[in-house]
Amino acid sequence: YLEGDGRYDHRILRCVKNRFGATNEVGIFMMDEKGLMEVSNPSELFLGERSTNVAGTAIYPSLEGTRPILVEVQALVSTANFGTPQRNVNGFDYRRLSMLLAVLEKRMKIIIGTRDVFVNLVGGLKVNDPAADLGIVSAVASSALEKAIPPDFVLIGEVGLTGEVRSVGQLKKRLKEAKALGFTQALIPHSSKQSIKPLPKGLTVKPVATVQEAFNILF
Repeated sequence: YLEGDGRYDHRILRCVKNRFGATNEVGIFMMDEKGLMEVSNPSELFLGERSTNVAGTAIYPSLEGTRPILVEVQALVSTANFGTPQRNVNGFDYRRLSMLLAVLEKRMKIIIGTRDVFVNLVGGLKVNDPAADLGIVSAVASSALEKAIPPDFVLIGEVGLTGEVRSVGQLKKRLKEAKALGFTQALIPHSSKQSIKPLPKGLTVKPVATVQEAFNILF
């Protein structure tokens, strides 16, 4: 089936099963005068209008089926002016975002409970990938602290309730895509550091065991 935001020219064709069983492949298509045309490099599409050195943004390599796609996560944390703080998210699970915000407040001591939080995955892509956790908490913290994440970083890792950064699947494939798009540094789960050798040339990998370790590097 096709999905996507009507405000964008591209559409995402998602295949959930075929005659051999379940699958989760995607294709990205752009409408032009000839009809729907395949986008050969979706990562460039989703990062094409990216702003660098701005607080509240992070890049994470998603995995849609077997295809790595770099996605920009944007977050905005602001003072709640209308009583109950708002929580608004596009492209990511609302309940998982609530869990990540609780981890930020409890483990990182970043005050979130009295503030509005808005999170958006740029380009209309919807992800259900725990590897996005580290990018999302880092983008939220970046906005809350008013400190930009270095623009040459990608962030990969699942975040647990104790603030640990857990391993994710297909890490080498994600890192290869990041290097191809010009990124030179990556934060990855410490438990995965042995599984990614040999590394893509020109990419520096920094393993972290906790979100606090990641923040010590980023901020």
